[in-house]
Amino acid sequence: MRATKIAVALGGVLLVAAVVVTTNRVADDGAGHSGGAGAVLISAQEAAQIIETDPQVFVVNVHVPYAGEIEGTDAFVPYDEVADRIDEFPADRSTPVLLYCRSGRMSADAAHPLLEAGYTHVLDVDGGMVEWESAGLPVVTQ
Repeated sequence: MRATKIAVALGGVLLVAAVVVTTNRVADDGAGHSGGAGAVLISAQEAAQIIETDPQVFVVNVHVPYAGEIEGTDAFVPYDEVADRIDEFPADRSTPVLLYCRSGRMSADAAHPLLEAGYTHVLDVDGGMVEWESAGLPVVTQ
């Protein structure tokens, strides 16, 4: 059982590393503004695979107001409060942080303070929950 957990964790870490190394898309807010050097745009399918296989990834919904969530979300931090609530993110700045919102604009904005705080693996779901649902993936609503 322990060997299986280690294998799954290692697979998830390798997947995140592969996405970061092979992806050259930088987060964009849709108006041509970069989400920050180092924030990597990933597809909904890539995000789903990372969430499923990497137990280390910290998944954050930054959309306001609440418009649903992706199963496996670890925290809800409004995009414009990330800088003030940085202590709610993992202390280890090398932990992969996966951001999403409804359409992608807010998560691109939320990447800035994380990168400025020294987070090295900031992932942004390109197109947010809209793209997630278009890919046939479920969004949980309360």
